[in-house]
Amino acid sequence: MTDLSFVNARIVRPDGAEPGELHVRDGTIVGSPAPNATTIDCRGKTLAPGIVDLGVFAIDRAAFRAGGIVRVGLMPDQSPVLDDPGIVQRASLVGKPRLWIHPIAAATKGLAGIDLAEMAIMKGAGAKAVSTGRRWIADSGVMRKVLAYARDLDLAVITHAEDGGLTDGKVATEGETATRLGLPAAPAIAEALAVARDVALAEETGARLHVRQVTTAAGFALIRAAKRRGARVTCGITPAHLLLSDNAMSDFRTFAHLSPPLRDESDRQAALAAVRDGTVDVLCSGHDPRGPEEKRLPFADAAAGASGAETLLALSLSLDLPIERLFALLAANPARILGVETGSLAPGMSADLLLLDETAPWQIKGEAMTARAGNTPFDGLPAQGKVLRLWKGGAEILA
Repeated sequence: MTDLSFVNARIVRPDGAEPGELHVRDGTIVGSPAPNATTIDCRGKTLAPGIVDLGVFAIDRAAFRAGGIVRVGLMPDQSPVLDDPGIVQRASLVGKPRLWIHPIAAATKGLAGIDLAEMAIMKGAGAKAVSTGRRWIADSGVMRKVLAYARDLDLAVITHAEDGGLTDGKVATEGETATRLGLPAAPAIAEALAVARDVALAEETGARLHVRQVTTAAGFALIRAAKRRGARVTCGITPAHLLLSDNAMSDFRTFAHLSPPLRDESDRQAALAAVRDGTVDVLCSGHDPRGPEEKRLPFADAAAGASGAETLLALSLSLDLPIERLFALLAANPARILGVETGSLAPGMSADLLLLDETAPWQIKGEAMTARAGNTPFDGLPAQGKVLRLWKGGAEILA
């Protein structure tokens, strides 16, 4: 493996960004240059940790490369479901060496929410967490067992926070927009109900709980209070729920059909505040590419999901966060939840790096995306920030 010295870079560290050099030997960040290392002149651009995208629904190498993503936490909602050690092991190996896939195993067999899956064996096969997938486990007794079992294995439990009793068959959030469009809608409180129960069980069992997406003021209040009590609770969100309200559904455009659904403006403002005050731990793409056969349907019949990997970084840059905070949300925190040694440009870490031009302008165009499908609710939006080059363990990932 070629040793590297990055010079003339603006380097993102946990405590800020400053001009400097970074050195890589045998795929690992080191404190001094290796003899005969290849020099890479970064020309003043930003050198940051490669993104760890926690909770994608599809493997999409081209989209990940374009978005600066070097590792993904793959949700168990695959075909077949990631509820078997052999399937988990194959998923963990399929992307290497250019992409590392960290499987998130199903917490229950078939994601049915009834019988616990063999978490210990799946951890041995490569699973880095367990999850309820796109669903919420309705049976509190089963959920308590999931959390207790995962605690003993030191695995995070990643949940979908919507009470299924209120949201089944619904495609929008109750409110003016859903009423005007005549869409089947669920109350936003469905999220807080799910978060409240799962947080209570996590505190009672001592398990690590990560709520993949929190999107309402009531949900954030519960997460914030749980953190103050010292609970082992974290949460994430996608740029779509930070930058769009349910008004984006006004033209019945199915690209704005997401799960959880877009919320009203007051909840969107609460989400922005939760990012700023540290309640949110992870920014993720929720990458879920859907072709025209699933999206070119009436809104209520179309599949939920958006293609988010290519736009994750640029949309996150628009939040105007300190750069070190941004990459804590995109890389360090998701790496910590998965328990993998990356996400920070510190000696000893894997040399997962992205070179970024933060000021490069471009326009998001669904038909021009490299993803498996261009179903983005941001089609036509001007953006800023492009990935120039990307390395995984010191090896460059070429387009």
